[in-house]
Amino acid sequence: MPVRHVNDQQVRLYMKLRTTRSQESAAAISGISVATGRRIERDPRPPSSRKERRDYRTRSDPFEGLWDEEIVPMLASAPGLRPITVLREMARRYPDRIDDSVRRSLERRIRTWRALHGPDQPVIFPQAHAPGRMGLSDFTDMSGLGVTIAGQTLHHRLYHFALVYSGFEHGEVVLGGESYTALASGLATALTTLGGAPAEHRSDSLSAAFRNLCHDQAEDLTRRFAALAAHYGMTPTRNNRGVAHENGSIESRHGHLKDRIEQALMLRGLVDFDTLAAYRAFVAGVIADHNRRHGDAIEIERAHLKALPPAPPVTWDEASVRVTSSSGFSFRHAFYTVPSRLIGHRLHLRVHDDRIEAFLAGMPVLSLPRGRAPAKTARRTTTHIVDYRHVIGSLRAKPGALAGLTYRDALWPRPAYRRAWEALVASQPVRDASRTMVALLALAHDRGLEADIAAALDAILDEGGLPVFAEIQARLMPQAASVPAVRIEMPSASVYDPLLRDVRLEIAP
Repeated sequence: MPVRHVNDQQVRLYMKLRTTRSQESAAAISGISVATGRRIERDPRPPSSRKERRDYRTRSDPFEGLWDEEIVPMLASAPGLRPITVLREMARRYPDRIDDSVRRSLERRIRTWRALHGPDQPVIFPQAHAPGRMGLSDFTDMSGLGVTIAGQTLHHRLYHFALVYSGFEHGEVVLGGESYTALASGLATALTTLGGAPAEHRSDSLSAAFRNLCHDQAEDLTRRFAALAAHYGMTPTRNNRGVAHENGSIESRHGHLKDRIEQALMLRGLVDFDTLAAYRAFVAGVIADHNRRHGDAIEIERAHLKALPPAPPVTWDEASVRVTSSSGFSFRHAFYTVPSRLIGHRLHLRVHDDRIEAFLAGMPVLSLPRGRAPAKTARRTTTHIVDYRHVIGSLRAKPGALAGLTYRDALWPRPAYRRAWEALVASQPVRDASRTMVALLALAHDRGLEADIAAALDAILDEGGLPVFAEIQARLMPQAASVPAVRIEMPSASVYDPLLRDVRLEIAP
């Protein structure tokens, strides 16, 4: 047969058949060609008794005098060298002999040499997983999907939890880094959704959370995660740092989950979402479809899970801050405004991945969206999380402070207000522009007209005009109605006499 060597058994069978059959018949039964049969008849020795051909080379060896003398010592001293690096070095040394035309030959020879003489490679041992034994957690970067929220690019990660046996998955959109709060919150939600906890939980050592942390902070995170696992009765384990395949049951699922979300986005036809909540619901729906397909295996595994503890775990960081005279506080490179009545008080914070909850004397005061400084900047900048309602009372008394306010750009509740400010500053003194904008913000706060004022500002600016507070107020505020004159006449007491007469007749005996 083509591309196959003739063996001893075929030769013996062919020669035996030739005593009674033709060349064509004997060759067909032996599985060889007629031409091979003729060669066998000329030399009937079996292949094993013939002298083997040692050199099949049809051209001169381009590495003759170089392979054993220079290339092998190079590979032995630095096992991590890539073939292309070796090729470039040999071409530099011997430009008249070595060029890119021998690249494939060098790659094949190095691959064979490493298989025969190279270092041992890591072995991946396949594991048999019992139901309810192991759950896995990891984070994966989702920025490559190009998702936008109201037109703004969403840089985010996904916390990903999975059960090895059944394939149950849970995912949560994470806006910050791979922190303890993101891991703890995501794990708690996953186990609550699942209705139980596995016996063991494996992670990648929270390496991203440990990065850039001092030893004491890293140890604190380790203790907190150990306490979280103990709360659920799980044994915490982790793979060796930097060895991703030891967490392979979750690593391989990252790609599958991203593919499912990407395909769902293609079917949707849009990667833009109106709100972050809408995108989170979309991701949850994709994962729910996956879990529905694995429903039978998940139900089997649920029966082997540990019952959840009655009390929820602590999944947040805690901090304490004092409200300054600026009616706000700074926390992790972000400035947050709060109602001015809290100036001078110390607030206790519960820091989640996407929000900060503030408490005063154990009582909840307010919840603020979590702010983060830009990740890739030459100098760490401060992010401002501002609500104009917190400061409008004082700003109304000092409208001139608006022009130089450090967080002025974050003060505007809607883009229309920013447009109006830019148009006013470009056409009139800053003092007058500040008074107009403060008056508009005060009107929006007092009358609940924030959206209506924004629509009016857009309409005025689109027509090329400038906003005038009195005109906007007259347009949006209801017209004062005149009070009608009401004439009241007091009747005479005598008009009630007939009524009294009738009453006397009814009660007479």
